[in-house]
Amino acid sequence: KPPRGGFPSPAIGLTFQFQGKGEICSFCHRCCSAGMKTGHCVPYNFTKKTCQVMAWCPVENGATFSLAAMAPEFTVLIKNSIHFPRFHFSKENIRDNSDGYLRNCTFNETTDLYCPIFKLGFIVEQAGEDFSKLAQKGGVIGVIINWNCNLDLPDSECNPRYSFRRLDPKWTQASSGYNYRFAKYYQHGGRSTRTLFKAYGIRIDVLVHGQAGKFSLIPTIINLATALTSIGVVSFLCDWILLTFMNKNKVYSTRKFDQVCWPAKVRLVLPPSSQHEKERVCVCACEGVSSSHRAAPSSGENKSRLKEKAER
Repeated sequence: KPPRGGFPSPAIGLTFQFQGKGEICSFCHRCCSAGMKTGHCVPYNFTKKTCQVMAWCPVENGATFSLAAMAPEFTVLIKNSIHFPRFHFSKENIRDNSDGYLRNCTFNETTDLYCPIFKLGFIVEQAGEDFSKLAQKGGVIGVIINWNCNLDLPDSECNPRYSFRRLDPKWTQASSGYNYRFAKYYQHGGRSTRTLFKAYGIRIDVLVHGQAGKFSLIPTIINLATALTSIGVVSFLCDWILLTFMNKNKVYSTRKFDQVCWPAKVRLVLPPSSQHEKERVCVCACEGVSSSHRAAPSSGENKSRLKEKAER
């Protein structure tokens, strides 16, 4: 039984090319080109002639039928499941249908997030396109599903997010839209017959992206140490711990820091009880900290010099 729809072509024979699709000619030699053309120029109407071709009769006339009136209400089910093997986590974008939930629902981002039944009109609208124009030549719409999950939170917080955009270049006349041809071949009355279909449609490509994360102590410590090292805080922190909490913090301080001393004042003290035992007191300042020490008697020449300074 011949299929319905399309362009019925009862048999292969000689026919003229349609005006607009064929070549307008006035002499037969102008039709001598490669392909299935016969090289003859035959009348198209009372005023014009076209090249004769050997093809399925009648040839395709380019007629189209728009489904813009009913197609926006068509629905499509997009079922998607994800799995993160490192965290042993799996989830689907569809709810359990044990209560018949999917029979009476369509997708709504607020109320029916887990009902992935989309109307074609909704998909095209979300992609920013006009369905009546898109139905003329067809097009390719991308449905992007993003799973960004924080697995430290409950599973109910890991939800899909949908976005839509057109993928085919609609501004390029040569490749815009989406269509293809196919034919049904059969025998009718002992003759080879076919019905040619040129299908315009909306192709939906589903693109899934996702990432998941979970807190781990060891990577946190490594990243924190790397960050602190990069800004020079680690050395300061280690010095503060050693100088504050270690038992031998004074030893570490002596090795770590150099003390620079300079004499602040020098004076000679001669006790009245003994003129032979003379003591010298030297008062020094070291980094803001005063210290004094007693020195042993010097030689006779040094004693005389010190006595002269004391009398002055």
